[in-house]
Amino acid sequence: MSEEQRQSAVAEPEVVEAKPVQKKKPKRQPRYHVILWNDDDHTFDYVIRMMKELFGHPEVKGKQIADEVNEKGKAICLTTTLEHAELKRDQIHAFGADKLSQKSKGSMSASIEAEITG
Repeated sequence: MSEEQRQSAVAEPEVVEAKPVQKKKPKRQPRYHVILWNDDDHTFDYVIRMMKELFGHPEVKGKQIADEVNEKGKAICLTTTLEHAELKRDQIHAFGADKLSQKSKGSMSASIEAEITG
């Protein structure tokens, strides 16, 4: 093989066009509502104080939640990830009795439910 043939036998590097990289949106974790249920054993002050201590809600937001619980029978305290919602539900259950109410024997009831997105 001659030098000329050897040089022409060397393959030219193939130029490949780069495909545009599609940015993948990070998958968002499902969201859950922490629901506080009404009862007649706890005062408005109890709910307002609990919302402030457990959720960091200002007094005005705590009063709105207390009003909604009283009027509708339940209220959403927070919408968050499943693990955080479970923690907050458990904290409500552990908050204890309302010292301002003789009827109160323990904490209020709370549950979690999946946020419905449409």
